[in-house]
Amino acid sequence: IAAIDLGSNSFHMIVARIVNGSIQVLSRLKQKVKLAEGLDENAVLNQEAITRGVNCLALFAERLQGFPMENVNVVGTYTLRRAVNNDEFLRQAAKVFPYPINIISGQTEAKTIYAGVCHTQPEKGRKLVIDIGGGSTEMIIGDDFTPLIAESRHMGCVSFATQ
Repeated sequence: IAAIDLGSNSFHMIVARIVNGSIQVLSRLKQKVKLAEGLDENAVLNQEAITRGVNCLALFAERLQGFPMENVNVVGTYTLRRAVNNDEFLRQAAKVFPYPINIISGQTEAKTIYAGVCHTQPEKGRKLVIDIGGGSTEMIIGDDFTPLIAESRHMGCVSFATQ
């Protein structure tokens, strides 16, 4: 299986397999793409940023050759959510990357982060999880494995640096 996070600052890919009900990580790849730096005041993603992202996806596609579609999950987060021309990014990406890219809501991003933390830090009880990303920050309060409040805010390390 493979999971890919198309973040505002970097793209991450993790390849793993399930062994006796547990996830065994086979490889990780992280590329600093700086997608958010290409987002202008009108929320238009410039061609230079799109090209950086597409080049990274071409590299990921090479590593994923032979992977069935259903075993690869790709999500786009804050910058792709915000870009008014995200369809252009998706169109260019599809030329080199055969897997579907799902641009997820901030709420879905927050809940996904919470689930990931809970599976790696399985202590029982109330939790506060904060993830400071490149373009947004997700804050989640939950109980055990259930997120109770999940928020996504436009305040990430790249968005602050460019203001």
